[in-house]
Amino acid sequence: MPYRLKASESVPEGIKRIVVEELDSATQRLSGRQRKDRDEAIHEARKSVKKIRGALRLVQFDLGTTYRKENRRFRDLGRKLSELRDAAAIIETFNAVLERHKSSLQTNTLDSIRHGLDKSKHETELNLDVEKVVERAIATLEGAKKRVRTWPLNADGFQAIAPGLKITFRRGRKIMATAYKDPRPENYHQWRKRVKDLWYQVRLIENLWAGVVQAHEASLKQLETWLGEDHNLVVLREKLESKPEDYGDDKDVRLFLTLAGEYQKELRENAMSLGRRIYEEKPRQFTKNIGKLWDAWQQQPDSMKDEQKQEKQGAKKGAQSSASLTGGKGKTTAA
Repeated sequence: MPYRLKASESVPEGIKRIVVEELDSATQRLSGRQRKDRDEAIHEARKSVKKIRGALRLVQFDLGTTYRKENRRFRDLGRKLSELRDAAAIIETFNAVLERHKSSLQTNTLDSIRHGLDKSKHETELNLDVEKVVERAIATLEGAKKRVRTWPLNADGFQAIAPGLKITFRRGRKIMATAYKDPRPENYHQWRKRVKDLWYQVRLIENLWAGVVQAHEASLKQLETWLGEDHNLVVLREKLESKPEDYGDDKDVRLFLTLAGEYQKELRENAMSLGRRIYEEKPRQFTKNIGKLWDAWQQQPDSMKDEQKQEKQGAKKGAQSSASLTGGKGKTTAA
């Protein structure tokens, strides 16, 4: 099922349904894995955990103390899966940097770095014992599914999600300003987390299907992509700089760090430019505007559904075209 609320269900019903669907999806991915697609299974399961946390943050004020307990559980699970996923993600990022410069690099250039990264990934998997991590993750997911139906969600309508939406927008706006003034990796990483939260929350209400919501969702996705690739580059560069001797020729390492630095500069410039547009509104006005769209969506007659579907498809294409005008080509691999 799509990751979004339906007009025909209450907010508590919708949130619980969505969380259960993501729990099922993650469990199925991890349970049905084969060695050749294990990385992808872990990646998709981790994405489901992040979607769940996005939904939790949307109704955090209604959940009360339950929110803190559940968010902590899913955070810890996500971190365990991240340890496995990050090793694969930085290899994909390494490949992305090489792809950008394939016309100017000779064949097999920087292969020593690739071999070093592959070896590091293998050692990480051995040290963590992948099978045990996956087994524990499945058990955690199954346990969570039993608790979801007892979550104390009572508020309905836009008032159930407005506070969570507003605080997520405010936090993203604030950390973006911090990252601009103090561009340390940790500030950009925190900004990425808040962007991802808002992206998931906008996806949950995507059935509003107004052009503005479509454009906002596409822009948030692009921004998260750039910030995710920036984070992958930070991890990769730190890895190479800490033990350059593990990755072959010093000249190759220095060349790659230069190429990665150029790419990272471009990613951050693109992210700041797009971020200023996304966070141009103040949190109160942003929430108020979404509330108006929510009310219109709830009052919409059934006869408008076919017309709405066509409008949705057109708006989505337009939003994607708008996002592409910013010129970025980065693709995050650790979503």
